[in-house]
Amino acid sequence: MDNKNLIAALSLSLAILILWSIFFEAPKPVNKDTSQISNKEKNENKITPNINETLKIKKITRDESLNKSTRIKVENDSIIGSLSLEGGLIDDISFKNHKQNIENNKNVEFLNPAETKNGFYVETGWTSINNKIVVPNKKSLWKIKGNKILNANQPIILEWNNNNGIIFNKIIELDDKYLFKITQKVQNNTKDTIELYPYAQITRNKIPEDIQNFYISHEGFIGVFDEELKEDDYDDIKDSKLIREANNGWLGITDKYWIAALVPKKGENFKSTFLYKDAFKANYILNNPTTVKPNSNNTNDVQLFVAAKEVDTIDSYAANQNIDKFDLVIDWGWFYFFTKPLFFIIDYLFKYSGNFGIAIVIITIGIRLIFFPLANYSFRSMAKMKAVQPEMVRLKELHKDDKVKLQQAMMALYRKEKINPASGCLPVLIQIPFFFAIYKMLFISLEMRHQPFFGWIKDLSDKDPTSIFNLFGLIPWDPPSFLIIGIWPILMGLSMWVQQKLNPAPADPIQAKIFAFFPVFLTIILASFPSGLVVYWTVNNILTIAQQWVIMRKTKVKTN
Repeated sequence: MDNKNLIAALSLSLAILILWSIFFEAPKPVNKDTSQISNKEKNENKITPNINETLKIKKITRDESLNKSTRIKVENDSIIGSLSLEGGLIDDISFKNHKQNIENNKNVEFLNPAETKNGFYVETGWTSINNKIVVPNKKSLWKIKGNKILNANQPIILEWNNNNGIIFNKIIELDDKYLFKITQKVQNNTKDTIELYPYAQITRNKIPEDIQNFYISHEGFIGVFDEELKEDDYDDIKDSKLIREANNGWLGITDKYWIAALVPKKGENFKSTFLYKDAFKANYILNNPTTVKPNSNNTNDVQLFVAAKEVDTIDSYAANQNIDKFDLVIDWGWFYFFTKPLFFIIDYLFKYSGNFGIAIVIITIGIRLIFFPLANYSFRSMAKMKAVQPEMVRLKELHKDDKVKLQQAMMALYRKEKINPASGCLPVLIQIPFFFAIYKMLFISLEMRHQPFFGWIKDLSDKDPTSIFNLFGLIPWDPPSFLIIGIWPILMGLSMWVQQKLNPAPADPIQAKIFAFFPVFLTIILASFPSGLVVYWTVNNILTIAQQWVIMRKTKVKTN
């Protein structure tokens, strides 16, 4: 690796990771749309009931929708809301322990009624071949039996009679966190054996406005099918319906911090469909029917998670409910084996120090200490390279018309000064996965959301609110969002500029100009990033500068 690449690896390694996360993505799964379904599946689809109908509803406000329908209150220590007796829909869930912003105390509203612009709701039910049996739908009015409040101590029972001898019940249970268990029961009072297919579906009217448009954090459709994780963007589903079959797994729709997920009964073969048809839908239907003999009943159950992506809670569900890879609802990324342990460390430091920003500083120092020997090795190599840079410039000028002689002279210089141009690269490459892992961990952590640091940083998960264009608040003017470049991003840019000055400058004038502009470019890019990430990067730069400066002093290399 030559000098220019070494410089890039050292000064821009984290920048490359960010740009990669913005402009590139992991390979997408092969879409299985209707044109790719086998003939057997096509024949089955002709008789399989349609569970993907979307009702054309005039949009109204959330309050209007909640007030117009009969509802059952839902509440425990973590969530509050209601479910609608019209359709038996779970369509009103807010998180009690997570607020919309730091200015007010209003809960995060996650699920919303179908009639609202941001409609986001869950339905469960039954279908039959060719729709021969009258089953409840989204407009069916259920009756409540017994308890009229759903909480952690008392389930509710809903009932609907099709007036043809078949009675449908939903027994809905709720734990003390985010798990609903829905048991669907069918009582067959007819003289005929009937067959019904249980299904469940999550519907979302539109892409959320606050979606993060970075590939570093997946938002959209997600599922695990026979232990294989699948992640599909909203745009993917708009382009093509995706159909998958599995015996075990789960599926849902995820935001950065929140998740709605369905878990079919383990061991039952199901067909999952992700599609867009006037709304985004994630559903499953069992491939084998539930048989109900005359004058008897049968049941099927499904688990529904409407959850904040709290690491301890999600891990507990994955273990206690024995759900394959359910912890992957949190997007730990490619470096899972680094990222997740780093979270547990920073979470411990947060609980110990009482401040998430201090925890970021401590873990950054800790990582620098771990890699101290490797960084020293790299910096010594760079210091030697900088020491001989004047001679390298002289040689390039002397042999500018003869590349062979230039290479020979450069190799002779390296041998004389005992320099290996590639010796600093490997330590840097080893560190990059760890840098990326902490960057990823901070980006996705719900635990960092609404956590203050010091001074003007009231929320480490939000961008630095100050701006150089109003002199950081001294001028009474609110600049537009694209002009909000705060103090911490500027400190990050300055620290990167200083760090570049300690490195050997590229001999190519054009490349030198590009490198000189890079701190400004990253300052602008990172101005909109969570301030916790900028704090991490700035502290890391400062520690790097200190270590590199000491090495250069020891090797007697000029730093200006």
